[in-house]
Amino acid sequence: MARYPKGMEPDKEGTIMFADFSIENQRFAAMDSAREHNFVFNEAISFIVACATQKEIDDYWKELSADPKAEQCGWCKDQFGVSWQVSPTILKEIMNNGTRQQIDRVTQAFLPMKKFDIAALKRAYGEK
Repeated sequence: MARYPKGMEPDKEGTIMFADFSIENQRFAAMDSAREHNFVFNEAISFIVACATQKEIDDYWKELSADPKAEQCGWCKDQFGVSWQVSPTILKEIMNNGTRQQIDRVTQAFLPMKKFDIAALKRAYGEK
């Protein structure tokens, strides 16, 4: 962690300038400044949360989704405008191992979804 030294106004001496940290062995870096910035979070950067169960998806969605207008295809935005992809691990398996017809059916099933529904994906995958 690095803190602003004296004489870096408008940043206050001792406030955090830069920090790095890790979550689940993934390294992150964060910077802060009191200076005016004309940018906000957008979809160019997102976090992916891989979920094995519907309960995991539901729990993350409940905690993360703060803007219903931004919900689409497993994507949501939190209260700060950060984009999250809350995705079932089974989707990767389907897309890697399914036939062209299965993949097409699953894709058509998830495109209109906001929050992923694992049971609906499995039904679409298993249809003949």
